[in-house]
Amino acid sequence: MGASDSKLVFKQGIFKLSEQQNISADDPYWTGFWELPESAEDIFSLFSPTDIRRTRDHALGNFETLILAVASRLCVLRNHPSFPDPELAPERDALNCIRVLTRLLPFVYEEEHLEGWEEKFFWGARRKRTRKGQIARSEVLFDGATSPDNETPTQKEPEFEEAKPLAEELIDTLVDLLFFSDFTLPKTAAGKNKVTWAIWQTGVGCNTPITATKEFENNRAEILRLLIVICSKSLYMTSNVLPIHGVRAITYLTTCPDKQTVLSVLCSLLNTTLKYNPAAWRVPYDHVVFKDSRQSLVTYCLQLLLILVLYPVPETGRGPPPRNNFRYFLGRLHRPQDFQFIVDGMNRILNQPLQATGSYFPGIQKSVTWAPEMIMLFWETLQCNKRFRSFIIDTERAHDFVVLILFYALNQRTDPSKQGIIRMCVFVLQTMSVEPNFGKSLNKTFEGQETLPASIRIANFHGSYADYLITSIHTLLTTSKGKLDAVYPALLAIINNIAPHVENLGRAPSLKLLQLFNSMSSPKFLLANETNHVLLRSLLEALNAIVEHRYDSRRGLDPLIGQAAHALIGNPHLILAILRSKNHFEALREFTLESGQEELERLKAKMEAETASLTRENSIDGTRSPAVARAPSLGNVPEEDNGAFAIGDDEDSDEDQASTPIRAQSSTHSMHSSRAASISSLADDAVPLQLRGMSEKARGKMPAGQPSFSRQNSTTSLNSLTPSTVGVNGSFTPTAEWIETWLPELPLHTILTVITELSSQVPPAESTNDTAATLAAIRKADVRGIEPSPVRVHLFEWSALSLGWYESLLWGFIFTSEMLVSKGSAAGVWTGTAIRLFKVQEMAAQTPSLLAPRGAVDAVGSNLVQSVQRIGSLSLRSASGAASPGNGSGPRQQNGSGNNGPMTVRDV
Repeated sequence: MGASDSKLVFKQGIFKLSEQQNISADDPYWTGFWELPESAEDIFSLFSPTDIRRTRDHALGNFETLILAVASRLCVLRNHPSFPDPELAPERDALNCIRVLTRLLPFVYEEEHLEGWEEKFFWGARRKRTRKGQIARSEVLFDGATSPDNETPTQKEPEFEEAKPLAEELIDTLVDLLFFSDFTLPKTAAGKNKVTWAIWQTGVGCNTPITATKEFENNRAEILRLLIVICSKSLYMTSNVLPIHGVRAITYLTTCPDKQTVLSVLCSLLNTTLKYNPAAWRVPYDHVVFKDSRQSLVTYCLQLLLILVLYPVPETGRGPPPRNNFRYFLGRLHRPQDFQFIVDGMNRILNQPLQATGSYFPGIQKSVTWAPEMIMLFWETLQCNKRFRSFIIDTERAHDFVVLILFYALNQRTDPSKQGIIRMCVFVLQTMSVEPNFGKSLNKTFEGQETLPASIRIANFHGSYADYLITSIHTLLTTSKGKLDAVYPALLAIINNIAPHVENLGRAPSLKLLQLFNSMSSPKFLLANETNHVLLRSLLEALNAIVEHRYDSRRGLDPLIGQAAHALIGNPHLILAILRSKNHFEALREFTLESGQEELERLKAKMEAETASLTRENSIDGTRSPAVARAPSLGNVPEEDNGAFAIGDDEDSDEDQASTPIRAQSSTHSMHSSRAASISSLADDAVPLQLRGMSEKARGKMPAGQPSFSRQNSTTSLNSLTPSTVGVNGSFTPTAEWIETWLPELPLHTILTVITELSSQVPPAESTNDTAATLAAIRKADVRGIEPSPVRVHLFEWSALSLGWYESLLWGFIFTSEMLVSKGSAAGVWTGTAIRLFKVQEMAAQTPSLLAPRGAVDAVGSNLVQSVQRIGSLSLRSASGAASPGNGSGPRQQNGSGNNGPMTVRDV
């Protein structure tokens, strides 16, 4: 039978599924599903979503029999003594069974009303005939005794035995096939067990290389893809339900009691992922012409590894909490050579975009798409393995990861579709920052900053890694256009965690910290939202920690008054910046609702006067008057001090000092805001961060213990970050009573004491331009009455809400990756199904062009044009007109009816 004939017969068989009811399970018709298809493309193109849904909805019996038939056939082949013999037990049959199940299962999961049937069919108890029973049944059928009337009292009934649920047997079969002789691993000697738990690649737990053919790797990829699909029930649950109920298939995998199986799967997935080198081929643009099949295998390895490692096993309510064995054994790694292998592999993948960006010919190197997943794996390893955390800090590899993670956060901070990645990057930095040795290591001078990509390079930078980190955090706070307000507390928590260990903080980061304070302490910011004062408090705690803990190691008692005296030589630039902002600190101490409202009225009147003036000028010029700007928010604050609500003023103007010490750096923003720079959206965005809402005195009594990164079975909520009340129509109305609940608790004592003590020892900042002399005076000055408070670590706590966000982030990566893998083929695995974990938008397809190519030649041409544009010494005047990509008609919500363009995942 030719290829076209087999496709026609296969398609006719698909039609028969829905047209003929209750086809017998013994009908030879079912064999066509594993004998006729020639490739995965045949199954995905010929078995359309419409065909699957029609069979599922109108012939459920046939749908059930089909799944049972292909699953049973796969199990029979695995147990066949000759598999994978081309004649007796062909490999093709097993692969087609895997592909059919991969195609069908998402359409099982998408229908809520099938949950009861799914539970019973896949996970219910069942019985199957024993080998003896199968033989007896064959003899009865051969003799024609098929009716109970022909039975005699001496005739034995076919024998049955209890069997595993279908889902468990299928998962066990697939795991065995991952390590099967002559199918995914080299052929073993005759008489040996065909399932050999040999790790695929050298690395963790393996020093002996194993030969792997391209065929073996393709077979592994097909099996891994089906395992991911079996676990993809997650996609069809809401994020608030998923962590609580869990997914039964993932629970079964992660609680596997066999240590050998868990270690073989864990090490094989981990080593295959980390051994991959995207720069292995050096021919320019070779990846445009040739497709690397290993990239698909590595992608599936990393995705399944993350599914298994980060999964929180739901509590059963009976006995001790179940343990995720994959996460447990990842946390038990301890050999330095294993950590070195992991760090090198992660660094190789994460560093690839930086190398590609630094090339004069963009796209000349192969691009990997799983950098976000690699960041997630790095975060998981940090959380569950304390030895790994110590290793990267002690070997100073943490510096490399700080720069890499900041690259991914800063480079995409204004892209709405990348907000989940940026938030994860922030939490990774926070996880690293809780280690005291990490904060101390940041005092090392940052050399080679000029070699970084332009997007993360700081002009004229000469400082330490702490300077670079604080400056980058300032950039995230002030240039993200309000898109990262949910992680403002996490960004400030990073500064808090490293603050007690920072030494010799540079002038630029010191000024940026005080710029943040000046903006956060302004009435416009404090009165705009019910919870903005929490951000101000967190920043004040960081400033206090830097001041209190970085003093001269010489301690003694003043002979006159018997109090401790400390020379503040650790961070003189910060002390100078504090002195220059003393009016803001003193005014904050005296802040009242009346003074804040007076300042707002003054700014409002000033804004109206400026608007009227501009309107008169524009009316003369014939231009339109400017639109009213948004309400104040750190996300809207420009980095320079030349715009509205700017974070950047170092000194007060005479006008502002005369009117009120606190000045809101804005003259064009209105106060009609309900969520300016708010952290109240944290619960909505499911961000796993929690700043402790207790008083400074109460927190000071807490013992400074080691942080815990356990998130398993956590039910802690994020209520402490959620505003308790809001005003009418979502607006907030500040009151004097509300101010009294938080203003007295602001930790201002340390900084006000420093200002008071140094006022008589240091020349006023405005009276001298000799900064060096002022810094020298600060270094020599003594401050009495300040004792360092206990070092406090700002942790985040996992909750069902935050775990839902985290799992939706992972499955968003997997969904998007599958769309890229299946690009150009019939469809992706989950395309067109009713996904509930996140929103999916289908974008209109773009027409091919030089800058949006659809072929190898076009792709090379596009990269060359971009290269010429970057060099800048040449000009292609006609390129701009011919190179503009088609815009299409904009996004539309996916309706499951097909795939007319690329997909994007929102809010993951």
